[in-house]
Amino acid sequence: MKPGLTGIARLIAASKNSLRGMRDACKYEAAFRQELVLTAALLLLSFWLAQTLVEWLLLIMPLFLLLIVELLNSAIENTVDRISDEHHVLSGRAKDMASSAIMLCLILIAVVWLAMAWSKFYA
Repeated sequence: MKPGLTGIARLIAASKNSLRGMRDACKYEAAFRQELVLTAALLLLSFWLAQTLVEWLLLIMPLFLLLIVELLNSAIENTVDRISDEHHVLSGRAKDMASSAIMLCLILIAVVWLAMAWSKFYA
């Protein structure tokens, strides 16, 4: 077992690390800031569009998934850049795959939101 904090002290330290990660993402990652604005706007709109709790959850879950995947994408990019700034096919592949995950989240958001809007206005 790794020595270190346990119990509540560990939980507090982990929470501080998580908040620092969120702060750094907001400070250094333009894409994260843009997706945070998109999430905030759509979160507000979700209260109007959703007619039930389940619909609301379906609308907001892909928004949080986008932020999660963007944080992981940024972590991958930072790690790859830390290892070396020279071009390597595997480094490029890792960054492109992480970027593809973001694209899939954006597509998921579009599909869910368009389907929900369609069902509200045309069904």
